[in-house]
Amino acid sequence: MINELTLPVAAGDEARNGVPDGAKPPPQTAEVYAGWVQLVERIRTSQTDGMAELYHLFSKGIRFYLCRQLGIQELDDKVHDTFVVVVQAIRRGELREPERLMGFVRTIVRRQVAAHIDKAVQTRREQMDLDASSRVADPHGNPEEAAIFHQREDLIRRVLAELSSRDREILTRFYLHEESQEEICSEMTLTETQFRLLKSRAKSRFGELGKKKLAQRALSAICLRTSASTSH
Repeated sequence: MINELTLPVAAGDEARNGVPDGAKPPPQTAEVYAGWVQLVERIRTSQTDGMAELYHLFSKGIRFYLCRQLGIQELDDKVHDTFVVVVQAIRRGELREPERLMGFVRTIVRRQVAAHIDKAVQTRREQMDLDASSRVADPHGNPEEAAIFHQREDLIRRVLAELSSRDREILTRFYLHEESQEEICSEMTLTETQFRLLKSRAKSRFGELGKKKLAQRALSAICLRTSASTSH
């Protein structure tokens, strides 16, 4: 098992873990590098043991770093989302030197932290604007709000229908039925790690499909408006 991921701060050594360019790494370091190369190859070829090993490393060093930078709220989801970003980047071939895995991971994690902070700031501003405005009416008592509510409900149902049965079951049971992780793992015969990986993948896929459907809806609305304007 490779040593757990940590986030040392030495700016010039981030990608090299303290080994200068052109210098021959000590035997222990060379052995660690070889382990990273093998791990990256297993991830690139979608081998389950490679994914599980990287996730195990993430659950320690990266988890601590994210907790320290962003707090404990939704920490599991943040770890899983960052893990997915790293795996996808590796599979796209963005890591050209597998022995530099640690520097590569640190760069992505820090970008994720910066993006999360930016998003949190924007969300806080939007919430302040909302709080300053008048109270939102009950959708059931307002025809326009009711229509928007039902449109969103319909969109969620259609996106869920396009997911694989397993992904759909994970999201439905956890977010809609509010079942606990323990219940789902027991009934679906999943380990804790498998559950987290599946939930993270399902959330990512749901978000991608949702964005596509929203874009398609916006395009259809533009086409309808254009058609209506040209007919007059």
